[in-house]
Amino acid sequence: MSYEVVLTDDASEDLKDIYHYIAANDSLQSAHYVLDNIESLPDSLAEQPLRGHYPGELSALGIKEFRQVFFKPYRLIYSVIEEQVVVFCILDGRRDIQAVLERRLLSS
Repeated sequence: MSYEVVLTDDASEDLKDIYHYIAANDSLQSAHYVLDNIESLPDSLAEQPLRGHYPGELSALGIKEFRQVFFKPYRLIYSVIEEQVVVFCILDGRRDIQAVLERRLLSS
């Protein structure tokens, strides 16, 4: 069974922000490399959506509805909802992302 992978508007914006940051501060080649690798993650989730681990920040709170996969240092945080994989965040794991997770995933 193949799942449909959907990026939220926030996740799409995260991806654009990562690309533009790398292009401006490193090189277009590096930005394309990172973008290509991050974009391959959702494709693999379509076939194996439960392969990701629970984010430690959420797991510590007993929340197990979200999972994550990595293209280090970037973290793609998603949830499996029926036959969809919904990607909520694509974040740089070097940052303290506790506030972002709380704002985006726990406020609704």
